[in-house]
Amino acid sequence: MSDTDFSGQAVLITGGASGIGYAAAQAFAKRGARIAIADLNQDTAQAQAATLGDGHIGLGGDVSTEATADRLVSATMDAFGRIDVLINCAGMSDTFLDTIDQTAEHWQRLIDVHLTGTFVMSKRAAREMIAAGYGVVINISSIAGILALPRRNAYTAAKHGIVGLTRNLACEWAQKGIRVNAIAPGYIRTPLVQNLIDQGKIDEKKIRRRTPLGEMLPPSAIADAMIFLASPLARTVTGVNLPVDGGYTVYGGMVDAAEIED
Repeated sequence: MSDTDFSGQAVLITGGASGIGYAAAQAFAKRGARIAIADLNQDTAQAQAATLGDGHIGLGGDVSTEATADRLVSATMDAFGRIDVLINCAGMSDTFLDTIDQTAEHWQRLIDVHLTGTFVMSKRAAREMIAAGYGVVINISSIAGILALPRRNAYTAAKHGIVGLTRNLACEWAQKGIRVNAIAPGYIRTPLVQNLIDQGKIDEKKIRRRTPLGEMLPPSAIADAMIFLASPLARTVTGVNLPVDGGYTVYGGMVDAAEIED
């Protein structure tokens, strides 16, 4: 059995019906895991789970509430009898408004989904993991958890918060057999990001020029990092925020990082 064989393990993925979450579902299912895809729309979650083959489930709910967190974890336990890996991938896009035009309602909603959702899901899943003496939690931060993204206050604050939460939980649960890490994706070509490109809110060419690898990474690049962090290969890795961004966050030059064709 290889270090990246997840046969017999159960993986719960919030925001798992599209983008990075669905890429993760495909990657873990390919390696033998049983997948619980959780998404806001249950029908969508069930349809996407069905594409993975037999033995996977789709669940619906708003991850920002403790009641939903309890229901999602309980349903995963009922279906599989265990939960080995939790991936907190549920999220939503921020506004691109000047700060003085942003609303507290939008701020709170985004914080609730990204940060509070990560907290309540991790807390509830940890009960099962502590009882089993083993578990892996992977949170999705962002380059916005490392850098400033002006006019995207709620998103930036939430992602920085996820990094802090990841470090706290990693230290608290290390002796209980639970590893907690975060991944900080760069601009990944998900349906959400593609929509922002199409709306003219993100300039793809500028991003590629700013990225040393000169490309926007596919969702599978993040899934590959998740496979590593969830595997025995990373058995001594906990509390990290791993950038998977093509070098975006380390580049500080005065000129373009990469030459690309227009």
